[in-house]
Amino acid sequence: MDFSSTALRVLRQVAESGSFTAAASRLGYTQSAVSRQAAALERSAGAVLFERRPYGVRLTPAGLALLRHARTILDSVAEAERDLTGAAPQSELVRAGVFLSAGAVILPTALTRLAAASPQVTVTTREGTTPGLIRALRAGSIDIAVLTSRPPHRPSDGESPRLHIDTVEDTELLVGVSATGVFAGRSAVHVDELVDAPWIATPSSNSEPLLGVWPGLPGRPRIVHTARDWLTKLQLVAGGFGVTTVPSRMSTVLPTGVSLLHVDGVPPEVRRILVARLPGPPAPGISAVTRAITSAV
Repeated sequence: MDFSSTALRVLRQVAESGSFTAAASRLGYTQSAVSRQAAALERSAGAVLFERRPYGVRLTPAGLALLRHARTILDSVAEAERDLTGAAPQSELVRAGVFLSAGAVILPTALTRLAAASPQVTVTTREGTTPGLIRALRAGSIDIAVLTSRPPHRPSDGESPRLHIDTVEDTELLVGVSATGVFAGRSAVHVDELVDAPWIATPSSNSEPLLGVWPGLPGRPRIVHTARDWLTKLQLVAGGFGVTTVPSRMSTVLPTGVSLLHVDGVPPEVRRILVARLPGPPAPGISAVTRAITSAV
């Protein structure tokens, strides 16, 4: 088997992004170039590595097996490049992925504690949804992921080997409303009152969950604004332009004009905060980052 590093990078990026088109965009290639690399990789492996589906691409068991080796090979190539260029890092780098609201309340405190306890560890971060971060973790693009899950709290992708997952905290999901709007002065709202409410949601796709709308809301939600940035969403709420779901953990960073309400008429929606990594003994830097996140929460 003769695998080029370019082809292995394509394999890793397709595994993370879930499509040839997205992989091409992130790698700076054309889609046809990515398709050619994928076909060449399958010929060399003598096996089908990619399962083409109507809404994207996923790796077959053979593809997942090759991906495990690709991570090791590409890490070794990167290490060789550093050695040859004399750019060997003086600190241990940990690439972390965090769910979309973690940056506001978890990340700053965790990084501050990490700097005090383990100054030799350098962290880079990226935001994403839980499914996207799990794909990135499997692909080797990140080393650790801070995720959320909803009942029955099974955020893993079901692939083998299973991810190592630690539970950090449970937090209740609430609804953020304008402090001067129709729900002003209240501490709770009945779920039936939310049916016709204008919602501010995070953009979603076929492979990503709809965030910002109360789960199980009867009927089709009326989404009036979409935004990934939490500050944008909360400022829209403060201005009275809609409502959105907010984890109770974010109560300390709400902008002026936003109130949080419990939802009556349905069981509480609990979101679990988790830290995930690939199985096996963790590197010292990953352990240090995990401790910092746990202590921050």
